[in-house]
Amino acid sequence: MENPVEPKDNLPRLLRHNYQGHAIVMWTLTLEQRVNGWLNESFHFHFRELMLHAAARENVWSPAYCLMPDHLHLVWMGMRRESDQLNAIRFLRRQLAPALQPHKFQHQAHDHVLREDERKRGAFARVCFYVLENSVRAKLAAKAGDWPFSGAIVPGYPTLHPTAEDFWKTFWKLYVAERESEPLPPPIPPLA
Repeated sequence: MENPVEPKDNLPRLLRHNYQGHAIVMWTLTLEQRVNGWLNESFHFHFRELMLHAAARENVWSPAYCLMPDHLHLVWMGMRRESDQLNAIRFLRRQLAPALQPHKFQHQAHDHVLREDERKRGAFARVCFYVLENSVRAKLAAKAGDWPFSGAIVPGYPTLHPTAEDFWKTFWKLYVAERESEPLPPPIPPLA
């Protein structure tokens, strides 16, 4: 009988503050032994519902996600100073676990915290398109918009899709309005 695969050492993580506040992170969650057969429309609906809960709990938006047969990718943007993507990814993994049974995610998600040069509008859109093009690179779809297991999570906008022609214009308008509505931090009291 073959022994189960022992978890590898933990992937390196940046300090917690890199995942908080207005951080932008590209996350990859892979299933153990790259199993497939779990991805279907029902799972996709469940995933979207849980992404909305994660968005509400931790004030994160996802301008792009792509569910693949053996892993999933998502880009999250912290929308408030108190946003915490480590809490959000922990919540999402825990809540998705029952829907994956008997399968499960690898013991740790992979992440890439976007650097300042990757956060500029054109560069940021390229990161999102890279995520969405996973289905095309895997030859599962002719173009990203054909893949049924991708989209965006912006609370209040269920039909907003990152492959739509007007997506970025609408997205940035909503993003600016949301960020401008963030209350200013309390002033620092003067030293005595």
